[in-house]
Formats: sequence, C-alpha cells, structure tokens
Amino acid sequence: MPRLLLLRHAKSSWSDPGRADFDRPLNSRGRSAAPAIAKFMVQQGLLPQRIVCSTAQRARETLALMLPHMASDMEVAFTRRLYEADAEGYLTAARMAGGTANTLMLVGHNPAMEEVAMVLAPAGDARALTLMREKYPTGALAIIDFDGPRWDEIGPGAGRLTAFCTPKMLDLED
Repeated sequence: MPRLLLLRHAKSSWSDPGRADFDRPLNSRGRSAAPAIAKFMVQQGLLPQRIVCSTAQRARETLALMLPHMASDMEVAFTRRLYEADAEGYLTAARMAGGTANTLMLVGHNPAMEEVAMVLAPAGDARALTLMREKYPTGALAIIDFDGPRWDEIGPGAGRLTAFCTPKMLDLED
C-alpha cells in the first residue's frame, strides 16, 4: 500500500528583497523546525524509502537539516520541476518516482503542495482534514495512504489523509 508524505519546506527568509525567490534560505524558525519534523517522523515510523526534493534553496536546506535524524539508506533525488510544478506536476512526480518504495516523500512548495494534497485525499481523518483545509503552513507534513498496490495508479480522490502535522503542533512556530 503506497504512502505519500507531502512536506512543504520549512519557514524561509525574506530578509534580502533582492534575492531571487528560488535562492531564499531558511530563517531561524525554519532551521529549528526541520530537525523537529524529522524527529517526529522517526517517532511515528514515517520514514520514506525515497525522497524527491525541489532544488530551491529552502527545500534543499529543509531536507539537509532533516536527513541526519533519519535513516541513511533512503534514495534522494532533486528536481527543479517541484519548484515550478502545479498540482498535476506533483501527482506526476509521485507516480514516476514511487517505483517499489512503500513510502515516498515529496519536499516542495505551495500552492501546488496544498492543492495536490486536497486533490489526492479529500477524505480521511476528520481532524487532519480540518487542519489541512484551514492552512498548509511552512513545515507542514501531510500523510496520505492509498489502497492500490502501485504508484502509477494513484489519482484524484484515491488517497486518505491519515495525519497532518505542523511545526506549531510540535511546539514550534509555523
């Protein structure tokens, strides 16, 4: 049963207005949140076998701060497509990258991250759905389970949101 983890990058800095959006780093809250999210994932048994991460600075930095707290045998790939993609692009990325992995994590950006989560998992845990629909803040993690056996079969409405976690829920700012 495929499980998709959708992680929006941690909080980024706007301190340099001349810096290109793609090159914005994390701010101090983001640098604190990323390891906390990783520790939560480990505690909950939410370790992916494969990770696909946007090449934007804030996404790469989020993942870099998480990896030391996670298993070392994960496959990690980076793609600019997650920076530029819409919800359909995120769905395509999941279908293509899933392969034989039971759990796949995408590290990316809004609005596509939130949109693909809503499209894939309109049902599931009531509290998690309410939280996700209210706001998909930086550092938020959606956990979506699918009944089908293959990644290339996932599609709109096929998933169930089983949990939704934010840095604020971990006693961190979001």
